[in-house]
Amino acid sequence: MESPVPETEVSKVAVRSSVIESIKGWSLSGVRVRKEELRQKITMPEYLRLAMKDAIALKDIDAGKRHYDSTANGHDKPPVAAPESPLVVFINSKSGGRYGPELKDFLQDLMSDEQVFDILKVKPHEFIQYGLGCLENFASHGDSCAKETRERLRIVVAGGDGTVGWVLGCLGELHKGGRDPVPPTGIVPLGTGNDLSRSFGWGGSFPFNWKTAMKKTLDKAIRGPIGRLDSWNLVISMPMGADLETPYSLKRSEEVVLDQDLEIQGVLPEKVSCFQGVFYNYFSIGMDAQVAYGFHHLRNKRPYLAQGPISNKIIYSSYSCKQGWFFTPCVATPGLRGLNNILKLHVKRLNSTKWEPITIPSSVRSIVALNLHSYASGRNPWGKLKPEYLQKKGFVEAKADDGLLEVFGFKHGWHASFVMVDLISAKHIAQASEIRFELRGGAWKESFMQMDGEPWKQPMNNEFSTFVDIKRVPFQSVMINGYTLPGVFIGGELVDGANKIRSLQLEADAHQSWSTVDNVKELTLKSLSTTR
Repeated sequence: MESPVPETEVSKVAVRSSVIESIKGWSLSGVRVRKEELRQKITMPEYLRLAMKDAIALKDIDAGKRHYDSTANGHDKPPVAAPESPLVVFINSKSGGRYGPELKDFLQDLMSDEQVFDILKVKPHEFIQYGLGCLENFASHGDSCAKETRERLRIVVAGGDGTVGWVLGCLGELHKGGRDPVPPTGIVPLGTGNDLSRSFGWGGSFPFNWKTAMKKTLDKAIRGPIGRLDSWNLVISMPMGADLETPYSLKRSEEVVLDQDLEIQGVLPEKVSCFQGVFYNYFSIGMDAQVAYGFHHLRNKRPYLAQGPISNKIIYSSYSCKQGWFFTPCVATPGLRGLNNILKLHVKRLNSTKWEPITIPSSVRSIVALNLHSYASGRNPWGKLKPEYLQKKGFVEAKADDGLLEVFGFKHGWHASFVMVDLISAKHIAQASEIRFELRGGAWKESFMQMDGEPWKQPMNNEFSTFVDIKRVPFQSVMINGYTLPGVFIGGELVDGANKIRSLQLEADAHQSWSTVDNVKELTLKSLSTTR
């Protein structure tokens, strides 16, 4: 049974939207960010910038040692102080239409060339291995400036969700290698959906007055409170021999042993191919992934059609109609039938170690496992569910750091459209801390999957099963929350809103989560109402 929409819910939409827009307006409203002050706070000393540049270029953490020596040998020189909030920016120059290259030039002028990296030229793992390695090397030799710079460092990623996920994945390697602290990450939205950006208060699109906005964005990045984000490891085990054109997010891996606690209903092949990847927002199987796959191939084949987020969304909508997503109830093609014909689903629920079989409704043609509140350019198909409904279904309130995925289904394009405009809810299926999908072909020759907007065509086999296992990554990504109040008049007095939020966070219950935008907005309203 789907969650009923309260009668007052629709009437509240306009009010809720106006409140959200008001909160957005508070952020840095009326507060001027001075360029020189900002530059002084975020720019590293020259010797560190040049040392990191050499280390990355030569792929050797000792390559920048000459810059350290030139500073250390001057005993009569005053010690170099670390900046208050050093920043490094990764930018995908191909994102954001024509704005990517302009933004890169603007940021390099504002900060320095050595602190702004084109992600297509300097990969995130290269910066982490050699750039941060250079700072850590200097710190190990007693350089207090390098040590403090490394500890205070924050990252800003200018790109879409895929670019942000790429950087977060590489930063996670720091924790695995015992190289804490992991720098927190802020976002400049340059993609089409920008759901990660929306979820942490950085907005859903690149602003038109971006030169002014960028100074404010960087100021938020150095002052914003810290939140946490779950990420999820996905493993595909499939019969060897089938060709799989993998997206960037999926890499071939060694054979993975399946969880023996769950009895395998299908037949396992003697030889398997395994692929692994990590996602931060969602994984989906079915018609929505098929539409995304067609759209991406069309865009790659005719790139002149995709010149920005608006044109992308128009093309995407048109392709949805062409693929039959809106006409599946009237079509008998096997590939458009319910997923229950090819798919079995098992989950582990919250605080449970036992696998539980979940029945997939016959009407569902697309299944989504969602981590964030934001999906498909800011929609929340899981919805804001009432406490009574949560208790009845055995669910808990969804958060980005709760260790759970929300699993729901779409019946067809019309159903998905009504869900996206909050007229009805998605088909709630489960909340899970761990998931296994088992697929068997039958009349289907192939299925379609996508992970954080990267789709692929998954071969199907009539004889052997393909398994998709999803499990939470133990380490949570560290995010900067963009919803801050650097300057707000409360009771006639100008108050530093970011510090106000931080102080309230410390007073709050340790079990409460502050990583999502909704919590920070609620906290902000609380701070205003209690201090007026």
